[in-house]
Amino acid sequence: MEEILKDINSVPEGIRTAVRNHGGGHANHSLFWEIMGPGGGGNPSGHVAQAIQEVFGSFESLKEKVNNAATNQFGSGWGWLVLADGKLDVIARPNQDSPLMEGKTPILGVDVWEHAYYLKYQNRRPDYLNAWWSTVNWPAVEQRLSRARG
Repeated sequence: MEEILKDINSVPEGIRTAVRNHGGGHANHSLFWEIMGPGGGGNPSGHVAQAIQEVFGSFESLKEKVNNAATNQFGSGWGWLVLADGKLDVIARPNQDSPLMEGKTPILGVDVWEHAYYLKYQNRRPDYLNAWWSTVNWPAVEQRLSRARG
């Protein structure tokens, strides 16, 4: 699926929207479940911590940027930490759009569709985002970054 999303414009126009929505949803959620887990949270370590420090200055600064991007994503979508041109960046994208469609590699993503948080947080997306960080499986994020860097 990742290879198809990386070249989304080569998908026939008649099915491109379905591939974008369903394929993007599959890729996004697959990453989402991989990078979360019981006993998660805390501070990143290793190469991912070093990369965060170099680009954002601190883990707290990264959290602020991801939370801001995800909170301000109008409607449904995702907040992302991506590797683009060899550098970490924070972006938000609507619906099931994947950073892969733009040549960016998703390293960490947070789902801000209402189904991800409504039962517990109702319309308090910022509260959900603050709590979500306690689920992040940093070793999985570290592996994603290492694979992306080759």
